[in-house]
Amino acid sequence: MYRLWLIFAQTATILLAIFFVVSTLRPELLPWTPRGKLITVKEATPSYVESRPDSYYEAASRAMPSVVNIFTRQAVKETPHPLLNDPGFQRFFGEQFEPRLRRRSNLGSGVIVSSNGYILTNLHVIEAADEVEVALSDGRKIEAKVIGSDPDTDLAVLKIELQNLPTITFGQSVQAKVGDVVLAVGNPFGVGQSVTMGIIGALGRTKVGINTFEDFIQTDAAINPGNSGGALTDTDGNLIGINTAIYSRSGGSLGIGFAIPIHIAKEIMEQIIQTGSVIRGWLGVSMQDMTKELADSFNLDNVTGALIASVLKDGPSDKAGIKPGDIMTAIEGEPIENSSELLNKVAALSPGKTVTVTIVRNREEKNIEIMVGVRPKQM
Repeated sequence: MYRLWLIFAQTATILLAIFFVVSTLRPELLPWTPRGKLITVKEATPSYVESRPDSYYEAASRAMPSVVNIFTRQAVKETPHPLLNDPGFQRFFGEQFEPRLRRRSNLGSGVIVSSNGYILTNLHVIEAADEVEVALSDGRKIEAKVIGSDPDTDLAVLKIELQNLPTITFGQSVQAKVGDVVLAVGNPFGVGQSVTMGIIGALGRTKVGINTFEDFIQTDAAINPGNSGGALTDTDGNLIGINTAIYSRSGGSLGIGFAIPIHIAKEIMEQIIQTGSVIRGWLGVSMQDMTKELADSFNLDNVTGALIASVLKDGPSDKAGIKPGDIMTAIEGEPIENSSELLNKVAALSPGKTVTVTIVRNREEKNIEIMVGVRPKQM
């Protein structure tokens, strides 16, 4: 009896050991385990994935087809070593060491704004280019023509000869608020079309030192070299700005990017398409911001307005009687906070129009009528 019990115990131990090894290393060999499927997972349906509240897929899908990559080429003359310019050296070796032209490429982004081929981008993307090529999101490439540009705002308009193109929807940049989520679409570093996300960090940024006329949207959406001229959109995929520049010490994004609001870019674009250039109002003065020190020196309580530093002889302001030292505080009754705001308001005026400006002279407020002139072209 003892011998039978010993045999049974040994057999059971061996079977349990075999079961443990098989269940650990090859569980699919067990008869009650489903073949080819170790676990069951719960998968989301496609409709659920597309409608996730934390996804911007739909906004990106609306904007991306209308954002293009821009490639430019410029012929650059290579300067030879001074020794190679020696006539005797060239006579001996022939023309093989004469200066040669090489091609230099650049890249950026642009936004299709009309189905018949108009594209809005930055001037610095295509400036001085001999050839401009546009690559669409569907892979097509085509040469583009430069319609016109505006150096004061760093904007340019291109035209490609294609029809029925995907166009972006213009949003309401005047209604944008600090904290709004935004998407930046472009071609950073030439890696291909990409989308980044961030928020609006500030509005009405001036004195950045990039353009003559500045009223930027500041965002922390990653904007890198190659994004210039691309789209800044809201969470519905509507265009609210043209990505223009970044603040960076290394060349990469540090979380401070600047975009031109689309309500400003649209006005510039329409003038360029209609006339090939932009005409702005001009008063013929140079100005600076009022500071607490300046206000104290003039015995003034308010620090708002713009101090007229100089007046161009025979210019619109000179003819109207404006003098250096005057403090301009309003145009057509609208208060002026600083010199940047004054510059932008004057630029928006129609040349030939007579406007009333409010100035403070010797602590007395006066209204003076000025006929707006045409701002000289930037050279």
